[in-house]
Amino acid sequence: MNDLLPDKSRVWRNLEKKIATVFTNYGFDEIRTPILERTELFLRGLGEVTDIVEKEMYSFEDRLNGKTYSLRPENTAAVVRASVQHSLTYNEPKKLWYYGPMFRHERPQAGRYRQFFQFGVEMLGYDSFESELELILMCNAVWRSIGLDGNLRPRLKLNSIGTSEERSSYVKALGEFFQKHVGVLDNENLKRLTRNPLRILDSKNDNLVKLKDEAPKITTFLGNASKTHFENLLSLLDGHQINYEVDLKLVRGLDYYNSTVFEWKVSGFGAQDTICGGGRYDALVPILGGAPTGACGFAIGMERLVEIFEANSHERKETFVDLYFAHTGRDAKVIAIKLAEQVRKVGISVKVDLTDASLKTQVKRAFRNSAEFLAIFGEEELKTGSVSVRWLSREEGEAHQRKVPYGEMVEFLRKIKNKSGNKSQ
Repeated sequence: MNDLLPDKSRVWRNLEKKIATVFTNYGFDEIRTPILERTELFLRGLGEVTDIVEKEMYSFEDRLNGKTYSLRPENTAAVVRASVQHSLTYNEPKKLWYYGPMFRHERPQAGRYRQFFQFGVEMLGYDSFESELELILMCNAVWRSIGLDGNLRPRLKLNSIGTSEERSSYVKALGEFFQKHVGVLDNENLKRLTRNPLRILDSKNDNLVKLKDEAPKITTFLGNASKTHFENLLSLLDGHQINYEVDLKLVRGLDYYNSTVFEWKVSGFGAQDTICGGGRYDALVPILGGAPTGACGFAIGMERLVEIFEANSHERKETFVDLYFAHTGRDAKVIAIKLAEQVRKVGISVKVDLTDASLKTQVKRAFRNSAEFLAIFGEEELKTGSVSVRWLSREEGEAHQRKVPYGEMVEFLRKIKNKSGNKSQ
């Protein structure tokens, strides 16, 4: 688990705002579920033969009531539970989005933590391939909104894993195939072979790449309805000029998926190159007590997304505050505090230096705080009843300034801030 220090949290906040705006623009409502749920929810929803349930959940027995609870390892099951419990889809289908921490006891590795954050969306009551298209278009809009481009622009991979009946036939064939190659399988995948051979396709073991390529393909077991559904989705993606790759080994790691599954990957990040994954999970709602209904969604991992954004971003450093007040002496400090309150009332963020550091040191802090403007209260400004407002250029050392009377400062700053904002847009 890790701390988000101020410099990093500014980047996170910037991305969080942009992603939430995309979801809102697509007509999705926010839902917030508890981080603690009954363990039974995840046993039923995710499947007992999954890495998450078998070895990654943080679970405990509540000594006050004897019930077992788990920190949520993902949020789809919790959102569906909330939808069933509160009859959210009684009058109409629902488009929901969420954001928050998840918890998995995974092996520590670069870019992966045991407390991690996910954005996600769930479409409940939708069974058409058009709903899957909208999910993919939303992802594409997120990448565009945060400025991911070039070699680090995510690549879409997708597959169809059919209905539960079709997948059962496929799993049987996979089991028979891998049973003939048990000498190649490691201990983990030998366990998967006896409990759910489909999970072997999700293995990250490099020694199994060739074997997985030779394994039976899901397309052999898909019926006409499943094939048509997937082909219609691909046709719509072509119409929207969305680049994609059909990956017949893509199965996703949770048991609730059916039909379309997809992932967005980024080059240059090794085995941990997936930043978004999702698909259709029609069977989950009835498993959790609801009426049979179509459902699909996806989740975006924030830690990996931030890492990619910082590697790919050529934008200037994000502004932390609009205005930084520097001063000389107690009298100037008191005036700065008073004027700052007035400026904040018109929507301009202000940070007042409340220390007794030298003016030179305070100016350096203004740059370190990525302020757009600097207001200086020196001895001369106190005598003339004015403030020296300096534009802080992104080019180090380059700046220009202007003296503004106290009474005109609020309106002056509002105008130049509006002008600056329009120019950046």
